[in-house]
Amino acid sequence: MDVATFWTISERDNIPANRSLIIVGDRRDIQARAITLGVRAIIITGGLGVDDDILRLAQSAGVSIISSPWDSATTALGVRTATTIDRVIEKQFTSFHPDARLADIRRKISAMSAPAAMVLDDNGALVGVLSKSDILKPVQTRLILVDHNEMTQAVSGAEEVTITEIIDHHRLGSLNTPQPILFINEPVGSTCTIIADLFRRENLQPSPAIAGIMMSGLISDTLHLNGPTTTRKDAILLAWLAEIAGVNSKQLADEIFNSGSVILANPPEKIVRSDFKIYEEEGQRFAVSQVEELGFGNFWQHANPISAALLSLREDEGLAFAALLVTDINTQNSLLLVKGDASFIQRINYAHVEQDEIFDLPGIVSRKKQLIPYLTSLLKEMGADGNAPNTRSKAKSAKRK
Repeated sequence: MDVATFWTISERDNIPANRSLIIVGDRRDIQARAITLGVRAIIITGGLGVDDDILRLAQSAGVSIISSPWDSATTALGVRTATTIDRVIEKQFTSFHPDARLADIRRKISAMSAPAAMVLDDNGALVGVLSKSDILKPVQTRLILVDHNEMTQAVSGAEEVTITEIIDHHRLGSLNTPQPILFINEPVGSTCTIIADLFRRENLQPSPAIAGIMMSGLISDTLHLNGPTTTRKDAILLAWLAEIAGVNSKQLADEIFNSGSVILANPPEKIVRSDFKIYEEEGQRFAVSQVEELGFGNFWQHANPISAALLSLREDEGLAFAALLVTDINTQNSLLLVKGDASFIQRINYAHVEQDEIFDLPGIVSRKKQLIPYLTSLLKEMGADGNAPNTRSKAKSAKRK
């Protein structure tokens, strides 16, 4: 059929072009004209190829191109005997996001009558199919915890996989594993010190790029060897890494600390989750975040929205209290912003600064070695007095909103 005949038939039978198919061989002129008319699809018969410019024209016009291995007569017969697939399509189905936790999927999929569920991305595109038998398979993922050893600080779903190693320099949490694992925990200023030492013990040398990355972590954690957690080992390993990377540590430290303000570069909601960790002590969950600034000027300019964001963080996470430690790299002093029960805040015996919930902490720069032990001691005092702080639940928070 040529395009003129097709158009005559379409007009006679009142069939719009966008609901019509054209079956044609390698007639380039007919293919181009059909696309111009806006047909639903063109079927190219005989297994023939299609010119690139025709494909581009069809794509821009939204016209589908179908290749048929048969001749035009056989193809036309197949089209006439075809039927729609609406009757075999199920439009209501269970689906999961690729980031969904297996524990949540197990609960939902166990109640399904269908043998499988679709896995859809944020755009609703199919990325996989998950069957009930898949859920029964043992999880193969193996996890190494680095720079933390508490499950409250691990990635979501960490409790559902096998933890094989821990490399850390923080206090010990309440983590349990079903079998013995490699656990390296050293009282040094940075986990990067431990990693670098592991390289050196095995007579391995990291690449200059990796050495530079470990230098950056070590400098940040120890405030370029000026923090209270700094050890002689940190200094030795920093010098070793600097030699490999070919970078002066003082110059790198200046570049890191002058690279930009966290407070100026981020919205309040992200600031209070910067270097954010959740702890559990004396039966209470609390969070402490930390940002490092050159001076406190940026903090005071944004103190009110940051305070509101910290309150929202406390409520969203169901915490007894939430705190933000703002550290001045130059003076080695900090400000502490706390959102929690008044009974807890009143026990903080540092000087108030302008607001009742902001405290001046001279000489305090380490969350791990200085602040957390102090906050833990306050919780123990309250527990001994029978005055545990009130925990805001997520459910209550959601109801208020």
